[in-house]
Amino acid sequence: MIIYYLIAIVLVIVDQFTKWLIVSRMELGESIPVIDNFFYITSHRNTGAAWGILEGQMLLFYIITTVVIISIIYFLHTYVKGDRLLSVALAIILGGAIGNFIDRIFRQEVVDFANFYIFNYNFPIFNVADSALTIGVIIFLIATILEEKRQKGKSKS
Repeated sequence: MIIYYLIAIVLVIVDQFTKWLIVSRMELGESIPVIDNFFYITSHRNTGAAWGILEGQMLLFYIITTVVIISIIYFLHTYVKGDRLLSVALAIILGGAIGNFIDRIFRQEVVDFANFYIFNYNFPIFNVADSALTIGVIIFLIATILEEKRQKGKSKS
């Protein structure tokens, strides 16, 4: 069980370290090209959720994130014991949720910096915690689909 919390802790540390680098070394709005016309490190702040939705609704984010964190810990200890893929998914989601929660509590905004242009589309700027949340949800969906297939295979036998 401890390994899953270690995954979450490592993600929080990497997330907070990268955000600290951005805040301490870049001006808000400053952009550094990494790969021209594709990837830039851009100092950006977000007071909402993904793509800036629900901007300024900090109390709502505090409540939702607290419920998510408690739920993930509960599920890790009760329902997903023994399912490594599902546990890893939840650990990654937990790390991402805590990473952005720390920003919301201490900064009243989330620090974003990964800025991609994909086929001339300026994809919304994001951070390590956002990436963890997205990857965790994808792994969660894959684990759920695999479990459904296992259950169907058992019921046919």
